[in-house]
Amino acid sequence: MDTILEFTVPEKILLAAHQLEETGQSPFSAEALIVAVWQQNPRTFGLKGYAEQYPDSNKVLTSLMGEKGLARRGWLNKVGQKMYALTREGRHMVRRLRHEEPAPSAPATENVTIGREQDKLLQGLFGSTALRKYQEGQKHELTFADACRFWSITENMSGPALDARLHAFRAGLADIERTVRKGQAVLSDGRVFTFDDANLLNDLHLYLEDRFSRHLTLLRNRSGKS
Repeated sequence: MDTILEFTVPEKILLAAHQLEETGQSPFSAEALIVAVWQQNPRTFGLKGYAEQYPDSNKVLTSLMGEKGLARRGWLNKVGQKMYALTREGRHMVRRLRHEEPAPSAPATENVTIGREQDKLLQGLFGSTALRKYQEGQKHELTFADACRFWSITENMSGPALDARLHAFRAGLADIERTVRKGQAVLSDGRVFTFDDANLLNDLHLYLEDRFSRHLTLLRNRSGKS
């Protein structure tokens, strides 16, 4: 029996969003989510009279941004013009819906292996000023320079190069998160890296993108005119 029939409309959209992220689309566009959730649930999200042929985009968009939408629930974060990403709470909800939420007293013990480049990336992120300020409750002290160092970008990058770097950064975090989903990795400096650590880094990335969205837009526009 397909248990997806038992889910509410927001839960079905959340699950479709998670599937997009699992395929490397992070963040994902509203259009991609509309198509994905309709393909999974044509009867629920199909256009009236043409349910098998076309999606009802209004139904999905209303569920995203309405008073009781996924963004208001804290499950999705808007990171750009019609671009979204799952929040930490959203990912926790997905695991609860899929009955994958681990018991609090059962930490991951299986060791998994990550690549050399991933190890290098993680050590750089854990040594960043952005993460230190974020963890110490000093969000108000975060600067765009902190964010640039966290992402390894510069203010001289062209728009396409900037977008490519941020896309690669998101994809890299998503790949690491998938690797440690059922275990933990020991970095070359001896640090034990867990799924919760992956969530922390992803949350910080989303926070920085949201907080410095205007800076990123100005950078893209300026480099595009040069």
